[in-house]
Amino acid sequence: MDADNRQEQQHPGNPTDSSLQIAKVEGRRALNEFIRLPWALYRDDPNWVPPLLLERRDHLSPKNPYFAHATFCSWLAYRDSKPVGRISAQIDQLHIERYQDAKGFFGMLEAEDSPDVFKALTNTAESWLREQGMQQISGPFNLSINQELGLLVDGFDTPPSLMMGHARPYYGPRLEENGYAKEKDLLAYIIDADFKHSAAMQTVIKRAKKKSNLHIRPLQKSNFKKELNIIQDIFNDAWSHNWGFVPFTDDEFEHMGKDLKMLANEELVKIAEVDGEPAAFMVALPNINEAIRDLNGRLLPFGWLKLLWRLKVKYPQSARIPLMGVRRRYHDSILGAALAFMVIASSQEPGLKLGIKEVELSWILEDNMPMRNIIESISGRVYKTYRIYNKALQPEGN
Repeated sequence: MDADNRQEQQHPGNPTDSSLQIAKVEGRRALNEFIRLPWALYRDDPNWVPPLLLERRDHLSPKNPYFAHATFCSWLAYRDSKPVGRISAQIDQLHIERYQDAKGFFGMLEAEDSPDVFKALTNTAESWLREQGMQQISGPFNLSINQELGLLVDGFDTPPSLMMGHARPYYGPRLEENGYAKEKDLLAYIIDADFKHSAAMQTVIKRAKKKSNLHIRPLQKSNFKKELNIIQDIFNDAWSHNWGFVPFTDDEFEHMGKDLKMLANEELVKIAEVDGEPAAFMVALPNINEAIRDLNGRLLPFGWLKLLWRLKVKYPQSARIPLMGVRRRYHDSILGAALAFMVIASSQEPGLKLGIKEVELSWILEDNMPMRNIIESISGRVYKTYRIYNKALQPEGN
């Protein structure tokens, strides 16, 4: 997109700075600028991990099954023809159908520390959502609640884990200056891989075993499709009453399953059975950010060889648990707590054998006290906080 087109698409809500324009992302060149913008913004941040360009293009591709039920638009902010900010807005029809709340979402937010840029970007996203009939805006969602979620507001001093975001400390205050307020905090816990099994943990497991036949088994990649269906079924049931929950579609889970099959060690994915029926699961994945940190987003010409070597020979020393669930009928019970304890504990020994030293459990809702208590009972500690912001969309002119 050339400079003349940028000027023509300048949003009427932009600040008076005539050197600042907002342009809709259209075409390969603009998309590349959108994806590559973080490289300029984080060039002096030692904790930022360049994402794989191939993965980012796939994420924003029409082939992403999220777009089968969502409407999406994205913009770049330019100052003197230089990209200085970006944002997306999206409407998830599955969310609208489930909650009937006229809520749209923003995401992919990155920008230089400029009040004008943040105002122009948020005004543009808000206006687009308002035109689509939305009455509130929430985010950041990159792109859905089942993908990268929340804005980092605490824990800037360590690199993000696999599929978790990073940000500059000024992002939160800049959003708040534009009328955004906290909707929900999401917590990332870190635990030492050699955590001790607390007395309470052992007692809960013993009591549960007396009443039920419990069995924990690893993932069977040889029967992967069936295993994936089991995990999807438990997840959609376990999370169904959680804040903001939207179930994975079959296509979305299958799409995610391709990454799971490639990255997962069978012994780090556990399925718990109660009297022979699948009742809980846990997925722990190697923290690939540790392996790609120095690749600068590129797998060619030799990045892919480095990545394969690091995953197969020199396994990452950290891992993340992005997916975990216990069927709802076991929630708030001794058996439910035991199932959660057992799937975590059963992966400890194989993780230690692989050389894993730390595990991130994320994200955890700030008010999910049963899960927080379980994690803290094995010495888990909050080390990052991600925030979802919300703002009412007033009609134009109000």
